[in-house]
Amino acid sequence: MKIFKELYEDAKNIMKKDPAARNIFEVLLLYQGFHVLLFYRVSHFFYMHKLLFVARVISQLGRFLTGIEIHPGAKIGRRLFIDHGMGIVIGETTTIGNDCTIYHGVTLGGTGKDKYKRHPDLGDNVMVGCGAKILGPIKIGNNVKIGANAVVLKNIEDDSTIVGIPNSKIINKT
Repeated sequence: MKIFKELYEDAKNIMKKDPAARNIFEVLLLYQGFHVLLFYRVSHFFYMHKLLFVARVISQLGRFLTGIEIHPGAKIGRRLFIDHGMGIVIGETTTIGNDCTIYHGVTLGGTGKDKYKRHPDLGDNVMVGCGAKILGPIKIGNNVKIGANAVVLKNIEDDSTIVGIPNSKIINKT
């Protein structure tokens, strides 16, 4: 029952954040960002119950149908908004806080240098622009905005806006 509550909350959040969403039924039927969260939440349930093969099958089906890859081991908070999600990759040890927004082409991945914790942690209310790459076991603070096509390889403090390759510029910090 908790899964359905979270999914309904996800759908309402999409309605709130996407001006193109006309009604909740449109979100439920037509938004691949919502569909992949459905697949993720079910696959994560199986992952947490050590049914790893079943979890991966479900996540791969979600990837096939949506073009968005979320490993079932990732930990995703409430009200994630995935907008135009094609090409998003979210790795196994990634954590994503509440009220985050991720645009298409984003990678939350590893560098190949780490063994256990390999992927980033995003705080609450983080916006990741299209094409951004956040790599390695780094921490992204709360209320951070990451610009389109930015490459982030280091920890980012709360209330920052980051652009550049690699993230060499902090636009503002409030």
